[in-house]
Amino acid sequence: MATLDEKNADQAASWNGSSGRAWTERQAFMDRLLQPVSDALLASPDIRAGIRVVDIGCGTGGTTLELARLVGPEGHVLGLDISAPMLARARERTPAGTPVDFVEADATIYPFPPAAADLLFSRFGVMFFAEPALAFANMRKALKPGGRVIFACWRDPNDNPYFTVALDAARAVLPPQPPVDTDVPGPFAFADRRKVERILDEAGYREIALRPLDLMFDEGAGGGLAAAVESALQIGAVSRALQDQPETVRAAAAAAISAALAAHETPDGVMVLGRIWIVTASNP
Repeated sequence: MATLDEKNADQAASWNGSSGRAWTERQAFMDRLLQPVSDALLASPDIRAGIRVVDIGCGTGGTTLELARLVGPEGHVLGLDISAPMLARARERTPAGTPVDFVEADATIYPFPPAAADLLFSRFGVMFFAEPALAFANMRKALKPGGRVIFACWRDPNDNPYFTVALDAARAVLPPQPPVDTDVPGPFAFADRRKVERILDEAGYREIALRPLDLMFDEGAGGGLAAAVESALQIGAVSRALQDQPETVRAAAAAAISAALAAHETPDGVMVLGRIWIVTASNP
């Protein structure tokens, strides 16, 4: 990758390796699973016809294409990600003529067209930078004066059943697992409100606000309990914990996760609570 901060090399390796492949293979499932977050973000009044948007950590392009629909032919969306396989899927699913471009690059150092965008947008794509203040300062260069920011990030990992139900069940059959480290790049790096406020303030943003939002996620994404268990085993913290475990442990973990998630089965799906922040800010 031509535009990669070497401090983000580990993330680039992961998202161009096993993590990127897993998300690409499960693109449709993950889009359905995370639709409640997309809906919350896309309801923002800052998203309107004719604007130019940068979608940070756009992955397989689900949010990018939804943004393109909302901004219309007079607008434009730039989807940026460090994952080549995920971007390849994004390009495959983009109809001809859609006002979208995809770029494989690290937002920490990518030379954005200066002051060209009205909005920076991200669904869970901004928590993975080694130097987040530096990354957000570089992203701010893309914004017009008065441009806006909106993104979603996870709250406290210990108070997030979306993550803890399956992981706690798996822990019963796994060797002792380290606690989640919120001080390193990863899904929970922005769990602390004050940390996010400090990063954005250091990067030059103003009108910084974090709104807590609780959402119900169907962990089976419409496929029921079996799909929810498979998802836990394929992507995320449980998948990583089981990576080097023997098949007997994996089978025991699958049984424990199935029993735990069965308690959340409803007519609407395997519904589990997830807690996120909706973060907004502006470029002065």
